[in-house]
Amino acid sequence: MKWSVGIQTEGDRVISREEIVELADAVAPSSGVASGIGTNRYGATLVVEARSRDEAIEMATAEFTRAAAKAGLPAFPIVRIEAVGEDEDAEDEGAGDRDSGAGDTTGGSTGAGDVAG
Repeated sequence: MKWSVGIQTEGDRVISREEIVELADAVAPSSGVASGIGTNRYGATLVVEARSRDEAIEMATAEFTRAAAKAGLPAFPIVRIEAVGEDEDAEDEGAGDRDSGAGDTTGGSTGAGDVAG
């Protein structure tokens, strides 16, 4: 099954546009999208093929770590991981306007510098 896995890190310095563009390039092979321009966080959403949520998180985390290193980003600690399976996504589509409860719990999306790979 395909899984969409979002991973976000947080650290002690602001991430530049150029660094996020490098991350976007590095996650592109995994249908990835990178974010974090101008914030002290960076992250990506990757698509992986896995048998379970745990396996998807493990695979995506390894790919994300590799991509961040390739992009030359600092190894900030991971502060958020979210995984949604394709069958869960299909269930949400049939839910109409109901909030799935997935996502950031801070009360809104920052939309901070998303860059497609």
